[in-house]
Amino acid sequence: MSYQVLARKWRPHTFEELVGQQHVVKALVNALDNDRLHHAFLFTGTRGVGKTTIARILAKSLNCEEGVSSKPCGKCRSCIEVDEGRFVDLIEVDAASRTKVDETRELLDNVQYAPTRGRYKVYLIDEVHMLSAHSFNALLKTLEEPPPHVKFLLATTDPQKLPVTVLSRCLQFNLMHLQPELIEAQLKKILEAEGIAYDEPALALLARSAEGSMRDGLSLMDQAIAYGGGEVREDAIREMLGTIDRDTVWRMLAALAANDAQSLMRVVGDVAERGMDYRSVLEELLIALHRVAMAQVDVALVVSLAADEKSHIESAAAKISPEDAQLFYQIGITGRRDLPLAPNPRSGLEMVLLRMLAFRPASTDAVGTPPAAAPVKKNTESSKPPASKKTAATKSVAAPIAPTTTTPASEWSEVVKQLPLSGINQQLANNTVQESFDGAQMVLMLDETFANLHNREREAALKAALNEYYGKTIRLELRVGKPVAETPAAEHRRQLDEKQQAAVAAIENDPNIATIQEQFNARVKPDSIRPNVETGSD
Repeated sequence: MSYQVLARKWRPHTFEELVGQQHVVKALVNALDNDRLHHAFLFTGTRGVGKTTIARILAKSLNCEEGVSSKPCGKCRSCIEVDEGRFVDLIEVDAASRTKVDETRELLDNVQYAPTRGRYKVYLIDEVHMLSAHSFNALLKTLEEPPPHVKFLLATTDPQKLPVTVLSRCLQFNLMHLQPELIEAQLKKILEAEGIAYDEPALALLARSAEGSMRDGLSLMDQAIAYGGGEVREDAIREMLGTIDRDTVWRMLAALAANDAQSLMRVVGDVAERGMDYRSVLEELLIALHRVAMAQVDVALVVSLAADEKSHIESAAAKISPEDAQLFYQIGITGRRDLPLAPNPRSGLEMVLLRMLAFRPASTDAVGTPPAAAPVKKNTESSKPPASKKTAATKSVAAPIAPTTTTPASEWSEVVKQLPLSGINQQLANNTVQESFDGAQMVLMLDETFANLHNREREAALKAALNEYYGKTIRLELRVGKPVAETPAAEHRRQLDEKQQAAVAAIENDPNIATIQEQFNARVKPDSIRPNVETGSD
């Protein structure tokens, strides 16, 4: 017996066997069981997601000898003949090869005749968007008012090319891309049924490469079985697909975390020697960065990964700050888009990786923690000459750690400016007010409007910055509520607003401006006025 490819051998024959597309299955099952059947159905979606398969199952449900049902028996002559592709009342038409209007009219001439053996005469027109305009015109009247014994099942990968007059006469079902997890589970089920040895990571690779198409996944698995000599192994799959090994990704993540450009370039050199696809390298790195970001949100989100991969992801999540992970991912996404524009793919990948390091915030080190340099504070007493060098030195050291019961809003604002924070962590500090501080324990009130900024990692980063600033361990209590004083962020907004109002008033009161308005019938647009912003340090 000749070999039957997996995509045909494992084609679903019932709605229960379908993988995914539950939004379509539910609607069709309810319509069949409640006898609310439309005369024309349109199935849209990319290749290999189940359009023709669902249409054939629907045709079998309509013509099962046991009656119209969402669960055809699969044993009667009608069901068997539909499964084998020889049911006389299921007319399958490839619109791509029958685009002429004469062929369409010839097809429709037989619509008026009753079905030969089944309950309904079912017309399954695949790639219906390929029909010519004249063919659509010939189809319209029949599609709108077909005989009661006729059902039209249309399938297309490009519904935008269908006339709206056709779309309005059909029930439209949009089949979605299948998630890699669904494809991977189906591949695993098939391999176990076929008795073929496999690696879990190999199935994950095939599922991702299928890009949402179950048929593509099965075709790739057929190829993988042949390539691997009857087995599906990760190393063989990577060679077949031209993808990179996981060790390369882990080395890249480690180099990014360590801010080590030389190690990154050595990894790229290894990639070049092994002839890997540079675009695939960048895609694998982006997948890893996404998982790192998920692990930073909740470790449970990556619990389904293989033990080795989970270990590397958790390690990278601990070494790379959330801000850096987001920055690396965004630069990688942009670089992936621009990779074809580079003089050559290798230089494009190298520049993307170097850009990730070059654009990291200067206030964070390789592991995302504040640098260990001594804090630099503004000397509020600089305008007063010190009584002696000893006194001045004593003030400069003691001022940061002197215990106080509270800090005025303006002084807390100055403290926040000196904290070694950046990004979201800095926003968190800017929207707090210091309620009390006794030298050992500090209580901060976070404006409830910005409660979404608070989580344990950011609170820990703020506590570490305060410890460094004061030179000792501070017990931090962060509350959420309505601050009674002005937060540093609110103070900054107020100062900007005051400067803006002053600038507008200066323009409105300027005699030169008044002269220009009078002579040229001009008017001032307040929104266009910007205050002068002084540069330099305070």
